[in-house]
Amino acid sequence: MFTKVFLSIAALVAIAFIILVIIGVKNEQEVNRIWRSLEGLPTENRFTKDMVAGLPAPVQRYFLHSIAPGTPLASSVSLKMSGSFRMAQDKPWIPMQATEILSTKGFVWKARIGSGLFQMIGSDRYTNKSGRMRFSLWGLIPLVNAHSPDITRSSIGRFAGEFFWLPSVLLPQCGVSWKVIDEKTIQASLKVDDEPVTLTLFIDANGKLLKLSLPRWGDQTEDGSYTYIPFGGEYQEEKTFGGFTIPSQMSASWWFGTERYSEFFRATIEQAEFR
Repeated sequence: MFTKVFLSIAALVAIAFIILVIIGVKNEQEVNRIWRSLEGLPTENRFTKDMVAGLPAPVQRYFLHSIAPGTPLASSVSLKMSGSFRMAQDKPWIPMQATEILSTKGFVWKARIGSGLFQMIGSDRYTNKSGRMRFSLWGLIPLVNAHSPDITRSSIGRFAGEFFWLPSVLLPQCGVSWKVIDEKTIQASLKVDDEPVTLTLFIDANGKLLKLSLPRWGDQTEDGSYTYIPFGGEYQEEKTFGGFTIPSQMSASWWFGTERYSEFFRATIEQAEFR
C-alpha cells in the first residue's frame, strides 16, 4: 500500500515537473521571438553635426559626446550586463546577470537574479503597448507574472528612461523636443504610445551624462498604491561601443533626489552591439 502511494505521488511530481518545464520552454520561446522582433536593421543613415546644429549648446554637447560623427544611426542596442539587485531598502544585495535589447519599439530584459537555491530567472519587457514581468524560481516555479495597465505604464517609464543607452533615438529627428534648464541640466520631452515622458539629464561641461531622472509610475509608496514617483540613475563610468559613448556603470533608484532615495539596481555594461 505504501509503495503504491509513494509511486502515485512520485508520478504526480514527475508530471508537474514536466508541465513546468514545458511552460518554461514556451515562455522562453515567446521572449526570444519578441527579442528578435525588436532587433534593428542596418541603416545607411549616419550621424552628422548638422543634425543637432539647431539645438541649444548644452544639448549639442550631449549628442556630440555620445555619438561620433559618421556613426550609423542605430535603432536598437543589445546589451550584456552584470551587477546586483535588491528587493527593498532593508534587503541584501544579490548578484544579477542579464542581457537586454532596447529599440525604438520596446525592450526585453532577460535576467538571472540570485544564486544557488534561490535563483530567479525571467524577463521584464515592454512591447506592443504592453508591459509584462515574469520570473520563476530556477526557471520552473512561477514567482511573478505581472501584467496590468499599471505595469504597462511603469514599463513605459523604464523604456524611455533607458534611452541613454541608445542616444540616437533622442535626436530631434525622432520627434524629441529639447530645452535647457541651465548649462548642465537639459530636458527631453517625448511620447511613448501617447504617454508623455520628460527626461531630465544632468551633464558635465563636456556633455558626459552624470545623472538622469523622470517621473515614473510605480507602487513604491507607503500603502502600495501607484503614483508618479521620482525615478533616476547615476552613471559612474562610460565606454564607447561602435561610435556610441554610453554609461557603462550605473545605479538606479526610486524616489531619486529625495530623502526617500531607494537604490535597488546596480549594473556594469560588458558588451553593447548597435544595429
